[in-house]
Amino acid sequence: MKKNISILGSTGSIGINVLKIFEKEKKLFKFNILAADKNFRLICNQIKYLQPEIFIINNFQVFIKVKNKFKKSKVKIYNNIFQVKNFKKSDITISAIPGIAGLETTLKLTKKGSKILIANKESIICGWDLIKKAAKKFNTEIIPVDSEHFSIMELLKNHKITEIKKVYLTASGGPFLNYKISKLNKIKPSQAIKHPKWQMGKKISVDSASLMNKILESLEAQQLFFLEQKKIEIIIHPESLVHAIIEFNNGLIKFLYHQTSMIIPLANAIFDKNFDINKYIEKKNKKEFYFKNLNFSKVDSKRFPVIKLKSRVDEFNSTPIVINAVNEILVDQFLKQKIPFNSFYSYILKVLSDRNYRKYAIKKPKSIGEILQIDQWARYTTIKKLKI
Repeated sequence: MKKNISILGSTGSIGINVLKIFEKEKKLFKFNILAADKNFRLICNQIKYLQPEIFIINNFQVFIKVKNKFKKSKVKIYNNIFQVKNFKKSDITISAIPGIAGLETTLKLTKKGSKILIANKESIICGWDLIKKAAKKFNTEIIPVDSEHFSIMELLKNHKITEIKKVYLTASGGPFLNYKISKLNKIKPSQAIKHPKWQMGKKISVDSASLMNKILESLEAQQLFFLEQKKIEIIIHPESLVHAIIEFNNGLIKFLYHQTSMIIPLANAIFDKNFDINKYIEKKNKKEFYFKNLNFSKVDSKRFPVIKLKSRVDEFNSTPIVINAVNEILVDQFLKQKIPFNSFYSYILKVLSDRNYRKYAIKKPKSIGEILQIDQWARYTTIKKLKI
């Protein structure tokens, strides 16, 4: 019997990698819900060739265009998940909608799924308590598939959290690792989205270039594995082959090493038994990566000033929600060429210094509505500080 698959973010880099796996296993899977934003061409192709039960299109203009194009299609097309009154339970759901926009949909499908592969770090950072509660109630398994957190999960098998001395999250350093610091203010969006190791969407590529992705990942690791921030350290590893390192109290250090393909953690999360990864990776990506020199170094805070946020990310209950929201606005403004690349840290500090910051940050939200209230305050305050 075929398994029902849902993909939230089916046109993004994670979604496309997942589809490469499923294309090889058509006899095993069928598509329940696909969700995307605004890539009209890819959405149309996926409706035509994948024939999901339901397709959700977040962008209203694109939704109208697609709805008109597929008037006679059996695929049910909606603008958001809340328009769907009834839908089948998914055996596997991949949550890969970027930003806090993915939280509500992820939570909804957590209640209607057996296994959630979560690549939306913002959902974990902002709404982990809600997701964890729903997963427990509906007996849904949560598996992180960001390479770093998947690696930590694998390394922790047969170990207790109390055995950990330190967890190291590795960062490639992005496209500006060796760039002149004096020229960082002149970086263009087209440069920032060209990651040297990974093919990713614009937002996550900018986060990787600024190292904000590692600040968010440290928060994600804190939530997922009940780790204290002081036990998490971020280090530079340009080869991007070691994805996480754990130092144990007994003196042993373990790390997980694999090539720079998201297909590896995704396939390992999808399949519960032994399989051949070469079946899913294209020949051009099967690079010889063994026996390379591995380099590790501390993060230069002058080059990556957002690393200094590490000491403040969890100072209050909702500080992570605030920082995430501010960063989303800043990335958007940078991509629109409204602010310089090296201004992120200073603008985040301005919001954290706002007279109303503590009032919102100390809250412990118990619903999506309360999370969004804090998120909206942070966004509004950022826009006010930017004077746009």
